[in-house]
Amino acid sequence: CLCHISKNGGVCFSWPGTSGGWRLLFGWMERFKMIGPCNMNLTCVIPDDEKGYELDLFCVPKHYEEDLDRVIIPHGLIMDRTERLARDIVRDMGGHHIVALCVLKGGYKFFSDLLDYIKALNQNCDKSVPLTVDFIRLKSYCNDQSTNSVKVIGGDELSTLTGKNVLIVEDIVETGRTMETLLSLLSECNPKMVKVVSLLVKRTPRSSGYRPDYMGFEVPDWFLVGYALDYNEYFRDLGHICILNEKAKVKYKV
Repeated sequence: CLCHISKNGGVCFSWPGTSGGWRLLFGWMERFKMIGPCNMNLTCVIPDDEKGYELDLFCVPKHYEEDLDRVIIPHGLIMDRTERLARDIVRDMGGHHIVALCVLKGGYKFFSDLLDYIKALNQNCDKSVPLTVDFIRLKSYCNDQSTNSVKVIGGDELSTLTGKNVLIVEDIVETGRTMETLLSLLSECNPKMVKVVSLLVKRTPRSSGYRPDYMGFEVPDWFLVGYALDYNEYFRDLGHICILNEKAKVKYKV
């Protein structure tokens, strides 16, 4: 493993000899203004020129082998990053009764693994987070395109969050408009506190500029599937996060 300071102040860890030369860029000093939220949590940045890994280096379901370009975030790395996010959340929100709100369907796997790590910390640390859970479903995609409208399913039940400390758990923030819509709906219910954790945040010119409080990975403007991220309900059963190829977009189009 090699470590060096990049020109813009980021700390770069690289593993020579791996396909694509995997790199994790961690915000440091002034870089927090660019990739870090206000609570100064670090973010792993996948650069635009990242090549990822060949599929045959990992266990990929046979029925998806012809549909994917490459693996971008292996499952083990997702789990390690999720464990650290859990520790950050317990550090910041420990002692408060938290309602963890899962954004379905794509967020369910991240939600489940994140809560498992938080529960483990609750059992082994002096600081713990009392947890209850709730669920909401948002829909803003048709095939591989984000639509201008956000469909909220289960929004009538948000009134139960009045006066509560809410942790929204999301799979990916792209333009940010979907999350801004949900936060607007939540604000009408007067929760005591709202924090957002998203496994992925996409760098895209379509972004509204919204950034969640906790971020797992910042990724380029690619269409990603796996680890419960889907394309028309397919690929939720894929353990790694991968790039979908163009042939698959046609194959599974509705």
